Amino acid sequence: MSGERVVLITAPKGEGARIARFIVERRLAACVNVVPGVKSFYWWEGRLVEDSEELLVVKTVGDLVERLVAEVKRVHPYTVPEIISLPVEGGNADYLKWVREEVSAPSGPG
Repeated sequence: MSGERVVLITAPKGEGARIARFIVERRLAACVNVVPGVKSFYWWEGRLVEDSEELLVVKTVGDLVERLVAEVKRVHPYTVPEIISLPVEGGNADYLKWVREEVSAPSGPG
């Protein structure tokens, strides 16, 4: 696999757990943390928007990022969801091994 990744996804308040479960059930990630209480400011359709959101911190591998993006876009309520993949450089080798093992285990639904 092409290295471990952390993928950041924002979701509307109350949607994070549903999306996180969807991702983990399909073995697209070993773990997803849902961080509530995120306040986001951004430009959308020519106006400044302030939203209450949740941040998903997804632990996966590079080989799955393309599929992860496609699947999340399919179930995400936003027209253009934030999905950003960051490479992992270093960390707890045992944890990173666990991530690789979990995403390579037999897939769940879907």
